[in-house]
Amino acid sequence: MTIDPRTPVLVGGGQITARDGGVEPVDLIARAAREAAAEAGTMRLLELIDSVRVVGLLSWRYRDPGALVAERIGAHPRHTGYTGNGGSTPQVLVNGAAEDIAAGRADVVLIGGGEAWRTRMKLRARGERPEWTRQDDSTPSAPIIVPDVPMEAESERRIGLDRPSFVYPLFEQALRIGAGRSIADHEKVLGELWSSFSEVAAGNPHAWTQRNYAAEEIVTPTDANRLIASPYPKLVNSNNMVDQGAALLMCSVETAQRLGVPTSSWVFPHSGTESKDTDAVAARPALDGSAPIRIGAARALELAEVEIGDIEHLDIYSCFPSAVQVAAAEIGVPTDDPGRPLTCTGGLTFAGGPWNNYSTHAIATVATRLRRSPGTFGMVTANSGYLTKHAFGVYSTEPPAAGFRRHDVTEAVHRVWAGAERPVEVVDSHEGVAELETWTVAYGRTGVPERAFVAGRVPGGGRTLAVVTDTGDLDELASTEAQGRRVRIAADGSAHLD
Repeated sequence: MTIDPRTPVLVGGGQITARDGGVEPVDLIARAAREAAAEAGTMRLLELIDSVRVVGLLSWRYRDPGALVAERIGAHPRHTGYTGNGGSTPQVLVNGAAEDIAAGRADVVLIGGGEAWRTRMKLRARGERPEWTRQDDSTPSAPIIVPDVPMEAESERRIGLDRPSFVYPLFEQALRIGAGRSIADHEKVLGELWSSFSEVAAGNPHAWTQRNYAAEEIVTPTDANRLIASPYPKLVNSNNMVDQGAALLMCSVETAQRLGVPTSSWVFPHSGTESKDTDAVAARPALDGSAPIRIGAARALELAEVEIGDIEHLDIYSCFPSAVQVAAAEIGVPTDDPGRPLTCTGGLTFAGGPWNNYSTHAIATVATRLRRSPGTFGMVTANSGYLTKHAFGVYSTEPPAAGFRRHDVTEAVHRVWAGAERPVEVVDSHEGVAELETWTVAYGRTGVPERAFVAGRVPGGGRTLAVVTDTGDLDELASTEAQGRRVRIAADGSAHLD
């Protein structure tokens, strides 16, 4: 087939795992960019970059990190951009870059991110700050091209439900209850799922932890694997204590041909979609499901003119097991198929969870796999917040017959919400009884339960969130299947088992 010269193509992906530390974030991105150019077969791509788009960084603050990366690699871009926080942003950046290249607004785009969080925390523990690059006020701030994802609804803020390691266990408990499993049976499911992810990481040269863990080892609390929030010990939490960078180089087919990039390096984005759930967790129609994932993934497949059975290389965003299970169910894939693992990297626990930038690594890994198996298809799902925002991409070494296609499915999600899957009324302040829907017990570093977060349904069907601190209640919530129990909630959000 004749390929439109403006067709966007991903020609290289670079990944850096800096185990020795000491490398600042923009240098991690620059190194990854050089690796991406090497994979494309020509360093000249770096000179021709006209747009550098950087995933939001947490380990250091720059005014315009894209400009610093460009300096380091010898690029002279017309445009730099930066994102807010959110793990879906790398795939959103790919979707936007593909549109811009197809429309002629850009020709060579570098997408990258990097975190030196491990180094930063080591220095902080010694009371030191790193001697990394600082840009003064004379450097204009890069425009924000993807905004922050909200992560603090009033219903969450007032009880201290303020981090993913507290919220995703609430989803996990809801999944267990919905599946009708006992605590012990569900623990086995968790261990086996995350063990399969560690097996993939063991064979990934870029993974931070290249070790195959047994299922029982993953879910058994120990001094080295302490409970964070039930039922999650440390080994099922995202590992952000890493120094990692990744970069993607995209250009038009015309430029790839002109520079002599071999077609064996070409990976085509076929489709990209984005979707959004309610900002408030308490408003979700279900705490063990996600219409935005279901609709966004289905639309991405439809636009790429493939079915989920055609996807051989799948990477589902894997910050926590509940995120994987919800997405797998909505997409329509089993979690225990040894012939098609749900990760190509090993996931955020084992491959590494460099804050917002994990999916840049996932896209680079999927692209490498596609180059090794021409004609197959890959799919990446990316997630921000608490299963709040989602982005999807379908890729292949074969060009898309209809060109790259992108769609925001927000309106389609709203149509579903207007029907059977209506958002739940959020009751910020409830005084009285509620029926326990899901819960998690948060532990301190010594292994002692400190508090429990609960979600309950109030008379009339609304949902409220509350926090439990009574020692006896915590012991009961930590050891029993308490779904359906009555809890008595005070106006300030504190609660007791009734």
